[in-house]
Amino acid sequence: MAVTLRDVASRAGVSAMTVSRVVNGGGGVDPETQRKVEDAILALDYVPNRLARGLISHKSKTIGLIVPDVVNPFFAPVVRGAETTARKAGYRVLLCNSEADLRLEREYIEDLIAHRIEGLLIAPATDRSRVSLLALQKSGFPIVLLDRSLPDFDCDSVVSDSVAGARKLVEHLIKIGHRRIAHFTESDDVSTGRDRLEGYRQALEAARIPYSEELVFRTTVDRIGGYRAAQHLLALDPLPTAIFTVNNMTAVGAMQALRERGLAVPKDIGLVCYDDVEHLAVLSPFMTVVDQPAETFGSLGAQLLFERIADKAGERSRRIVLQADLIVRESCCARTGIPGRAAH
Repeated sequence: MAVTLRDVASRAGVSAMTVSRVVNGGGGVDPETQRKVEDAILALDYVPNRLARGLISHKSKTIGLIVPDVVNPFFAPVVRGAETTARKAGYRVLLCNSEADLRLEREYIEDLIAHRIEGLLIAPATDRSRVSLLALQKSGFPIVLLDRSLPDFDCDSVVSDSVAGARKLVEHLIKIGHRRIAHFTESDDVSTGRDRLEGYRQALEAARIPYSEELVFRTTVDRIGGYRAAQHLLALDPLPTAIFTVNNMTAVGAMQALRERGLAVPKDIGLVCYDDVEHLAVLSPFMTVVDQPAETFGSLGAQLLFERIADKAGERSRRIVLQADLIVRESCCARTGIPGRAAH
C-alpha cells in the first residue's frame, strides 16, 4: 500500500498537520521537528499523491526551470543559457518564478510534475527547499541545482565559488585602504549568502581586521532590502568606509538610500557587490563587482540535466564549480584613514 501523510506523522511522532506544514513549506515548525519529519519521509519513501501521479513515465520533451527572482539581472542570462541549450536538444522550458517563497516554490514543483516535465532545473529558495525535492530525489527524477546548494541533498549542481569571489572583493577593498567594511547579506539558510559572508570573514581575518557583527546587515536580497539595510547602516558612528552587498539588486537599493542622505559613491563611501549589472555596465562602467558567468550556469545545468534524462550520466552526482572575476571600476577609491560620521 502507498505510504500516506499519516504514516509519516506516526513515524515522526507528530501530527499530520505538522507533516503537511513541512511538506508544503508552511513554516512554523522548529528545526528538530522538521528534521524528524524529513527523516520519516526518507525512511518511508513518502511521495505526495500529486507528485506520484505526475512521475509516471512520459516523454513530453519539456523541462522545468524555477528561479527565486526573475527580476534579478543575474537570473535572466541563466534562463537564456538554459533555453538555448534546451532548444538545441529539441526541448521546451517551462519557467517559474518562486519569489523565494517556499509555498509557491512547492506549488510550482507540483504543477511542473503534473505537466509531465522530464527534468527540473532549480535555484532553490532556501535550504528548506530540500523538503519539496526529497520525493523527486528518492524516485530518481532528474534534478540539477543552479547557483545554490542544499545540505545533505545529493544531485547534480552548477554553482560558483562564492567564498573565493567574496574574498576577492573584500581583499580589494582592504588593499586600497578600507578597514571598516560593512556587509549586506541574506538569511543564513541560503547557501550563497552563507558562502559570501564566509568570504568576507576570511578576508578580514587574513588582514587581521576584527569581524564585527555590527557591520553585518541581514536583509532581503532585492532593491528594497538594500535600501533598508543602508538606512540602518547610516545610524552607525563612525560610518563604514565601504559596503559589500551580497548581490547587484541590493547594491542598487543601497545606492538609492545613500544618495537620499546626500552621500556620494565613492567620495563618501565605497560600494561593491556580487554580480554585474550587464546593461548598466555598458552604459556607465561604474560598479566594482565580482562577475559570475551567469549564462553558463543555465547552459551547463541544462546539459547535465539532458545527460540524466538520456541516462548517459553515472550514478554519482556531478558538481561544477564556476569561478568569478573581479572587475574593478569606479565605485570604491583608496582610503588613507577611517573617517567619522559624514557631516551632511
